[in-house]
Amino acid sequence: MKIITAVFVVLAIGCFSNAYGVTFNQEVNAYIQNLEKQAKQQDPSFKGFSAERGKQIFFDQQPHQKLGKISCTSCHTDDVRKQGKNAKTGKVIEPIAPSANPKAFTSVKNLEKWLKRNFNDVYGREGTAKEKGDSILYISQY
Repeated sequence: MKIITAVFVVLAIGCFSNAYGVTFNQEVNAYIQNLEKQAKQQDPSFKGFSAERGKQIFFDQQPHQKLGKISCTSCHTDDVRKQGKNAKTGKVIEPIAPSANPKAFTSVKNLEKWLKRNFNDVYGREGTAKEKGDSILYISQY
C-alpha cells in the first residue's frame, strides 16, 4: 500500500524520472528533451548529456575583464548545495542543487533565464543546447 501511495504522490505532483535517472517535473523534462533534440541538430554525433562535461563547464575558468578569471564557482562555490555570493554585487545566491533548494529546476522560465545569464557572465555567450543539458545534469546530481 505504501508503494502505491508513493507512486500516486509522484504522479500527482507531476514529477518523472527522465532518461538520465534524474527526477524533474513534466515541464522541465520536456525542456530537457527539447535540448536533446537541439543538441542532435547542432551535432549529429551527440549521444546524450554528460555530468562529467557539465562539471568541466562548471569549474572551467574564463578570463573576465573586471574580475580576472572566473567560473561558475566564482558565485556558486564549488559545492552546488551551498549558498553562493554574486561576484559582482555581493548578493547572496541560494543553492542551485535540487537537494538543497526545492525550487531549483522547477520552472523552465527561471532555468532558461539563469542559464542564459550565467553563460553570458562566465563565457560571454549563450550556452549551446549540449552545454545547458550537461550543466543541468551535473548540478541535478546533488
